[in-house]
Amino acid sequence: MENQTRQAIDAFQTGFQQLSGLAVTYAFSVLGAIILLLLGYFLAGVIERALKGAIGRVPGFDQTLAQFFAKIGRYVVLALFIVMVLGQFGVQTASIIAAIGAIGLAVGLALQGTLQNIAAGLMLLALRPLRVGEYIEAGTVKGTVEDIGLFATRLRTIEGVYILAPNSTLWSEPVYNFNRNKVRRNDLIIGIGYDDDIDLAQKTMLDLAAKDKRILRDPAPSASVSELGASSVSVTLRYWTSAGDYLTTRFDMTKAAKLAFDEKGISIPYPQQEIVYREVAKGAG
Repeated sequence: MENQTRQAIDAFQTGFQQLSGLAVTYAFSVLGAIILLLLGYFLAGVIERALKGAIGRVPGFDQTLAQFFAKIGRYVVLALFIVMVLGQFGVQTASIIAAIGAIGLAVGLALQGTLQNIAAGLMLLALRPLRVGEYIEAGTVKGTVEDIGLFATRLRTIEGVYILAPNSTLWSEPVYNFNRNKVRRNDLIIGIGYDDDIDLAQKTMLDLAAKDKRILRDPAPSASVSELGASSVSVTLRYWTSAGDYLTTRFDMTKAAKLAFDEKGISIPYPQQEIVYREVAKGAG
Protein backbone atom coordinates (compact mmCIF):
# COMPACT_ATOMS: atom_id res chain seq x y z
CA MET A 1 0.00 0.00 0.00
CA GLU A 2 2.81 2.37 0.93
CA ASN A 3 4.57 1.53 -2.35
CA GLN A 4 1.49 2.41 -4.36
CA THR A 5 1.13 5.71 -2.50
CA ARG A 6 4.77 6.52 -3.06
CA GLN A 7 4.45 5.75 -6.79
CA ALA A 8 1.42 7.98 -7.10
CA ILE A 9 3.24 10.84 -5.37
CA ASP A 10 6.26 10.39 -7.63
CA ALA A 11 4.06 10.36 -10.74
CA PHE A 12 2.29 13.55 -9.61
CA GLN A 13 5.58 15.29 -8.94
CA THR A 14 6.92 14.22 -12.32
CA GLY A 15 3.80 15.49 -14.10
CA PHE A 16 3.88 18.77 -12.22
CA GLN A 17 7.50 19.30 -13.14
CA GLN A 18 6.73 18.61 -16.78
CA LEU A 19 3.77 21.03 -16.74
CA SER A 20 5.92 23.65 -15.06
CA GLY A 21 8.55 23.19 -17.73
CA LEU A 22 5.94 23.52 -20.47
CA ALA A 23 4.50 26.61 -18.79
CA VAL A 24 7.90 28.21 -18.61
CA THR A 25 8.66 27.19 -22.19
CA TYR A 26 5.41 28.56 -23.69
CA ALA A 27 4.97 31.52 -21.34
CA PHE A 28 7.08 33.72 -23.54
CA SER A 29 5.29 32.42 -26.65
CA VAL A 30 1.87 33.25 -25.15
CA LEU A 31 3.10 36.65 -24.04
CA GLY A 32 4.56 37.30 -27.46
CA ALA A 33 1.32 36.17 -29.12
CA ILE A 34 -0.72 38.58 -26.99
CA ILE A 35 1.66 41.42 -27.80
CA LEU A 36 1.49 40.57 -31.53
CA LEU A 37 -2.32 40.50 -31.47
CA LEU A 38 -2.52 43.86 -29.73
CA LEU A 39 0.05 45.35 -32.08
CA GLY A 40 -1.78 43.91 -35.11
CA TYR A 41 -5.12 45.29 -33.92
CA PHE A 42 -3.57 48.73 -33.42
CA LEU A 43 -1.76 48.75 -36.77
CA ALA A 44 -4.89 47.50 -38.58
CA GLY A 45 -6.85 50.47 -37.26
CA VAL A 46 -4.07 52.89 -38.19
CA ILE A 47 -3.81 51.51 -41.73
CA GLU A 48 -7.59 51.55 -42.17
CA ARG A 49 -7.81 55.22 -41.20
CA ALA A 50 -4.77 56.11 -43.29
CA LEU A 51 -6.13 54.38 -46.40
CA LYS A 52 -9.58 55.90 -45.98
CA GLY A 53 -8.11 59.37 -45.59
CA ALA A 54 -5.65 59.01 -48.48
CA ILE A 55 -8.19 57.56 -50.93
CA GLY A 56 -10.87 59.99 -49.77
CA ARG A 57 -8.65 62.93 -50.77
CA VAL A 58 -8.53 61.74 -54.37
CA PRO A 59 -10.80 64.09 -56.38
CA GLY A 60 -14.00 62.41 -57.54
CA PHE A 61 -13.32 59.12 -55.71
CA ASP A 62 -16.45 57.65 -54.15
CA GLN A 63 -16.49 57.48 -50.34
CA THR A 64 -18.15 54.07 -50.33
CA LEU A 65 -15.33 52.70 -52.47
CA ALA A 66 -12.71 54.35 -50.22
CA GLN A 67 -14.26 52.75 -47.14
CA PHE A 68 -14.35 49.36 -48.86
CA PHE A 69 -10.63 49.44 -49.73
CA ALA A 70 -9.79 50.66 -46.22
CA LYS A 71 -11.64 47.66 -44.72
CA ILE A 72 -9.77 45.30 -47.02
CA GLY A 73 -6.46 46.78 -45.81
CA ARG A 74 -7.52 46.29 -42.18
CA TYR A 75 -8.46 42.64 -42.66
CA VAL A 76 -5.25 41.89 -44.56
CA VAL A 77 -3.14 43.25 -41.69
CA LEU A 78 -5.15 41.30 -39.11
CA ALA A 79 -4.78 38.09 -41.13
CA LEU A 80 -1.00 38.55 -41.38
CA PHE A 81 -0.64 39.02 -37.62
CA ILE A 82 -2.83 36.00 -36.87
CA VAL A 83 -0.58 33.87 -39.10
CA MET A 84 2.45 35.25 -37.24
CA VAL A 85 0.89 34.34 -33.87
CA LEU A 86 0.22 30.79 -35.00
CA GLY A 87 3.83 30.60 -36.15
CA GLN A 88 4.88 31.41 -32.58
CA PHE A 89 3.44 28.07 -31.47
CA GLY A 90 5.12 26.06 -34.20
CA VAL A 91 2.14 25.81 -36.52
CA GLN A 92 3.10 25.44 -40.17
CA THR A 93 1.97 28.71 -41.70
CA ALA A 94 2.26 27.35 -45.24
CA SER A 95 -0.49 24.84 -44.57
CA ILE A 96 -2.61 27.57 -42.97
CA ILE A 97 -2.26 29.80 -46.03
CA ALA A 98 -3.18 26.87 -48.28
CA ALA A 99 -6.23 26.14 -46.12
CA ILE A 100 -7.28 29.79 -46.21
CA GLY A 101 -6.95 29.76 -50.00
CA ALA A 102 -9.09 26.63 -50.27
CA ILE A 103 -11.73 28.13 -47.96
CA GLY A 104 -11.69 31.35 -49.96
CA LEU A 105 -12.19 29.43 -53.18
CA ALA A 106 -15.12 27.49 -51.71
CA VAL A 107 -16.73 30.65 -50.37
CA GLY A 108 -16.19 32.38 -53.70
CA LEU A 109 -17.94 29.59 -55.57
CA ALA A 110 -20.81 29.56 -53.08
CA LEU A 111 -21.21 33.34 -53.23
CA GLN A 112 -20.57 33.74 -56.93
CA GLY A 113 -23.66 35.87 -57.51
CA THR A 114 -22.94 38.07 -54.50
CA LEU A 115 -19.31 38.57 -55.50
CA GLN A 116 -20.47 39.43 -59.00
CA ASN A 117 -22.65 42.18 -57.54
CA ILE A 118 -19.70 43.46 -55.49
CA ALA A 119 -17.45 43.52 -58.56
CA ALA A 120 -20.16 45.31 -60.54
CA GLY A 121 -20.63 47.79 -57.68
CA LEU A 122 -16.91 48.56 -57.66
CA MET A 123 -16.99 49.20 -61.40
CA LEU A 124 -20.06 51.43 -61.10
CA LEU A 125 -18.41 53.44 -58.35
CA ALA A 126 -15.13 53.68 -60.24
CA LEU A 127 -16.40 54.50 -63.75
CA ARG A 128 -19.43 56.52 -62.61
CA PRO A 129 -21.93 55.83 -65.43
CA LEU A 130 -24.57 56.95 -62.93
CA ARG A 131 -24.61 59.19 -59.88
CA VAL A 132 -27.04 59.93 -57.07
CA GLY A 133 -29.85 62.19 -58.31
CA GLU A 134 -29.60 61.17 -61.99
CA TYR A 135 -32.44 59.55 -63.92
CA ILE A 136 -31.33 56.40 -65.76
CA GLU A 137 -32.67 53.48 -67.76
CA ALA A 138 -30.89 50.11 -67.85
CA GLY A 139 -32.91 47.31 -69.37
CA THR A 140 -36.20 47.18 -67.47
CA VAL A 141 -34.84 49.31 -64.60
CA LYS A 142 -35.90 52.96 -64.77
CA GLY A 143 -35.70 55.61 -62.07
CA THR A 144 -33.77 58.28 -60.22
CA VAL A 145 -30.68 56.98 -58.42
CA GLU A 146 -30.88 57.43 -54.64
CA ASP A 147 -27.94 55.30 -53.44
CA ILE A 148 -25.17 53.18 -54.98
CA GLY A 149 -24.06 50.36 -52.68
CA LEU A 150 -21.55 47.56 -53.07
CA PHE A 151 -24.31 44.97 -53.60
CA ALA A 152 -27.26 46.86 -55.06
CA THR A 153 -28.42 50.28 -56.23
CA ARG A 154 -31.54 51.98 -54.86
CA LEU A 155 -33.74 53.94 -57.28
CA ARG A 156 -37.09 55.76 -57.25
CA THR A 157 -39.38 55.71 -60.28
CA ILE A 158 -41.34 58.73 -61.56
CA GLU A 159 -44.40 57.26 -59.83
CA GLY A 160 -42.49 57.12 -56.52
CA VAL A 161 -42.00 53.33 -56.55
CA TYR A 162 -39.00 51.95 -54.67
CA ILE A 163 -36.56 49.82 -56.73
CA LEU A 164 -33.56 47.87 -55.41
CA ALA A 165 -31.58 46.70 -58.46
CA PRO A 166 -28.61 44.29 -58.18
CA ASN A 167 -25.43 45.95 -59.40
CA SER A 168 -24.77 43.09 -61.81
CA THR A 169 -28.04 43.93 -63.59
CA LEU A 170 -27.05 47.55 -64.11
CA TRP A 171 -23.53 46.63 -65.17
CA SER A 172 -24.64 44.04 -67.75
CA GLU A 173 -27.08 46.41 -69.50
CA PRO A 174 -26.49 49.62 -71.48
CA VAL A 175 -27.11 52.55 -69.11
CA TYR A 176 -29.05 55.50 -70.52
CA ASN A 177 -28.32 58.54 -68.35
CA PHE A 178 -30.78 61.38 -69.01
CA ASN A 179 -29.05 63.94 -66.79
CA ARG A 180 -25.35 63.45 -67.51
CA ASN A 181 -25.28 65.74 -70.56
CA LYS A 182 -26.19 69.35 -69.87
CA VAL A 183 -28.53 69.81 -72.86
CA ARG A 184 -31.08 67.58 -74.58
CA ARG A 185 -32.96 67.73 -77.87
CA ASN A 186 -36.68 67.30 -78.29
CA ASP A 187 -38.68 66.69 -81.47
CA LEU A 188 -42.23 68.02 -81.16
CA ILE A 189 -44.24 66.32 -83.94
CA ILE A 190 -47.74 67.56 -84.78
CA GLY A 191 -49.89 66.37 -87.68
CA ILE A 192 -51.84 68.95 -89.70
CA GLY A 193 -54.39 68.52 -92.50
CA TYR A 194 -53.33 68.23 -96.13
CA ASP A 195 -55.33 71.38 -96.94
CA ASP A 196 -53.64 73.48 -94.24
CA ASP A 197 -50.84 75.97 -94.83
CA ILE A 198 -47.57 74.13 -94.08
CA ASP A 199 -45.49 77.33 -94.08
CA LEU A 200 -47.84 78.92 -91.57
CA ALA A 201 -47.62 75.86 -89.33
CA GLN A 202 -43.83 75.93 -89.42
CA LYS A 203 -43.70 79.67 -88.71
CA THR A 204 -46.16 79.28 -85.83
CA MET A 205 -44.03 76.60 -84.19
CA LEU A 206 -40.82 78.63 -84.63
CA ASP A 207 -42.51 81.70 -83.11
CA LEU A 208 -43.50 79.64 -80.07
CA ALA A 209 -39.92 78.42 -79.70
CA ALA A 210 -38.60 81.97 -79.94
CA LYS A 211 -40.89 83.14 -77.11
CA ASP A 212 -39.83 80.39 -74.68
CA LYS A 213 -36.67 81.40 -72.81
CA ARG A 214 -35.91 77.79 -71.85
CA ILE A 215 -35.26 76.89 -75.48
CA LEU A 216 -31.65 77.45 -76.48
CA ARG A 217 -30.74 79.77 -79.34
CA ASP A 218 -27.63 77.75 -80.17
CA PRO A 219 -28.32 75.29 -81.74
CA ALA A 220 -31.23 77.24 -83.19
CA PRO A 221 -34.70 75.66 -83.34
CA SER A 222 -35.85 74.32 -86.71
CA ALA A 223 -39.20 73.29 -88.18
CA SER A 224 -39.60 70.85 -91.05
CA VAL A 225 -42.02 68.45 -92.69
CA SER A 226 -41.01 65.03 -91.40
CA GLU A 227 -43.67 62.71 -92.81
CA LEU A 228 -46.63 62.51 -95.17
CA GLY A 229 -49.05 60.30 -93.30
CA ALA A 230 -52.28 58.61 -94.30
CA SER A 231 -54.46 61.43 -92.97
CA SER A 232 -52.04 64.20 -91.94
CA VAL A 233 -48.77 65.99 -92.69
CA SER A 234 -46.31 65.71 -89.80
CA VAL A 235 -44.58 68.99 -88.95
CA THR A 236 -41.63 68.63 -86.56
CA LEU A 237 -40.21 71.35 -84.33
CA ARG A 238 -36.69 70.41 -83.23
CA TYR A 239 -35.18 72.37 -80.34
CA TRP A 240 -32.66 72.04 -77.49
CA THR A 241 -33.09 72.76 -73.78
CA SER A 242 -31.15 72.12 -70.60
CA ALA A 243 -31.59 68.59 -69.25
CA GLY A 244 -33.51 69.90 -66.24
CA ASP A 245 -36.05 71.77 -68.40
CA TYR A 246 -36.64 68.96 -70.88
CA LEU A 247 -39.95 67.55 -69.62
CA THR A 248 -41.63 70.80 -68.54
CA THR A 249 -40.69 72.50 -71.81
CA ARG A 250 -42.02 69.57 -73.81
CA PHE A 251 -45.36 69.62 -72.02
CA ASP A 252 -45.71 73.40 -72.26
CA MET A 253 -44.76 73.52 -75.95
CA THR A 254 -47.25 70.80 -76.83
CA LYS A 255 -50.07 72.73 -75.19
CA ALA A 256 -48.97 76.05 -76.70
CA ALA A 257 -48.80 74.54 -80.20
CA LYS A 258 -52.34 73.16 -79.93
CA LEU A 259 -53.73 76.53 -78.79
CA ALA A 260 -51.79 78.44 -81.47
CA PHE A 261 -52.97 76.11 -84.24
CA ASP A 262 -56.58 76.48 -83.11
CA GLU A 263 -56.20 80.27 -83.12
CA LYS A 264 -54.77 80.32 -86.66
CA GLY A 265 -57.26 77.80 -88.02
CA ILE A 266 -54.72 75.02 -88.58
CA SER A 267 -56.45 71.68 -88.17
CA ILE A 268 -55.08 68.62 -86.40
CA PRO A 269 -57.05 65.82 -88.07
CA TYR A 270 -58.17 62.66 -86.38
CA PRO A 271 -56.80 59.37 -87.71
CA GLN A 272 -58.99 58.35 -90.61
CA GLN A 273 -59.72 55.04 -92.26
CA GLU A 274 -61.27 54.78 -95.71
CA ILE A 275 -63.77 51.97 -96.22
CA VAL A 276 -64.81 51.02 -99.76
CA TYR A 277 -68.03 49.13 -100.38
CA ARG A 278 -68.43 47.18 -103.57
CA GLU A 279 -71.86 46.23 -104.81
CA VAL A 280 -72.04 42.69 -106.02
CA ALA A 281 -74.27 42.20 -109.07
CA LYS A 282 -77.27 39.99 -108.56
CA GLY A 283 -76.80 36.53 -109.83
CA ALA A 284 -73.02 36.78 -109.71
CA GLY A 285 -71.24 33.76 -108.29
